[in-house]
Amino acid sequence: MHMPDLAALGELLIDFTPSGVSGQGNPLFECNPGGAPANVLAALVRLGGTGAFIGKVGSDTFGRFLSDTLKKNGIDSKGLRFDKKVNTTLAFVHLSSTGDRSFSFYRNPGADMMLSCDEVDRNIIRDAEAFHFGSVSMTHEPSRTATLESARLAREMGKTISYDPNLRPALWSSLEEAREVIIRGLEFADILKISEDELAFLTGETDLKKGAERLADMYRGRILLVTLGPDGCFFGMDGRYDRLPTYDVKTIDTTGAGDAFLGGFLYRIRPYFGRLQELTFEELHGAVDFANAVGALATTRKGAIPAMPTLKEVTALIK
Repeated sequence: MHMPDLAALGELLIDFTPSGVSGQGNPLFECNPGGAPANVLAALVRLGGTGAFIGKVGSDTFGRFLSDTLKKNGIDSKGLRFDKKVNTTLAFVHLSSTGDRSFSFYRNPGADMMLSCDEVDRNIIRDAEAFHFGSVSMTHEPSRTATLESARLAREMGKTISYDPNLRPALWSSLEEAREVIIRGLEFADILKISEDELAFLTGETDLKKGAERLADMYRGRILLVTLGPDGCFFGMDGRYDRLPTYDVKTIDTTGAGDAFLGGFLYRIRPYFGRLQELTFEELHGAVDFANAVGALATTRKGAIPAMPTLKEVTALIK
């Protein structure tokens, strides 16, 4: 594969998603591939883009399953490393009656945390048009330094950089530390995608416009995307803000919806990778609308990677 559109670095793990009860009445869990950066790549590639993954799994059955999943989904996996001593990270997803989710993580440590700087294939970052990272890979060392150094390298190379803090409080030793480290990631990003909760967490503001303006003091990047779940997206560029409703679909599982949204957004703005300053507000508006459709469709099926829609499905929904 030559010159992938996007290189993404971070966690690749197993999401155990509830799938009914057994004959004995015990809960059943389905083993789904997960990890936000991999989900973003899967969404982009399903739509017709190209992507490469950088991260670490265990040398176990789950790690091999995840490696196969990347390949099956057309994601370049040469940046994937296998840890001989530490197991693949597992997350159990608990769904409420309304389809909202909470997580329990088995990660003390997990292989995704063990990615070190010297295990990052810099050529993958160099060859890609854009770079994506999150904060789950920044909760612990050595992956925290590996993530921030890779983002710094991508910045030096002039790549378009996308960042999704993806706050999982259970994975941090304290919320103070989480806030401090997540803010460190902001200095490398051109595109920031956060949820309403994450905006409030970073700025202390619940009002979207006020939160965005407060964030502008910390974040010098060009594009802000605040996903509002069923209420669509609030977005901004160069101090101009707007919001768009999402598409009405029958939601069954919201796992990976934000990643689908971001993958769709990045797919749509690919022509501007490396020259983001040329993107107009009108084009941003169109990209957010497209991303809303991708995110909405991803909630109509179970799991994250398996639920990512095709370009044909997205086009049909927008029409």
